[in-house]
Amino acid sequence: MSIFSFLFPKGNQSDAIQILDRDAYKNAISKAKVQLIDVRTAGEFRSGHIKGARNVDYFKSSAFGEAFSKMKKDEPIYLYCQSGNRSQKAARKLVDMGFSEVYDLRGGYRMW
Repeated sequence: MSIFSFLFPKGNQSDAIQILDRDAYKNAISKAKVQLIDVRTAGEFRSGHIKGARNVDYFKSSAFGEAFSKMKKDEPIYLYCQSGNRSQKAARKLVDMGFSEVYDLRGGYRMW
C-alpha cells in the first residue's frame, strides 16, 4: 500500500455521495417527496431551514443512528448542514450504514 492510497483511499463512498450546487439541489428536492435531512442542531434548525426538512442532529450520535435506521436505504437521501462540513461527515456515516445514494448541499444552508 502506498502512502497515496492510504491518504486518498478509493472506495464506493465517493460514488455514493454527490455534492450538488444550490440550483441542482433545489431542483432535485422539488420533484417529489424526498428524504430531506438537516443535520444541524435544533437551535440552528429553529432559526431557519429548508421547507420539508427533518432535523436529525449530527452531534447526538445515538439519536442520529436511530433516526437513520428507520429511513429507506434504497431511496435517495438529501442532507445539509450550516456550511457543508457536518453533512459530509454525516454522508460518510450513512454510506457506512448502507445508504447507496446520498446528496449533499454544497456550502450548506448558508448558501441556500
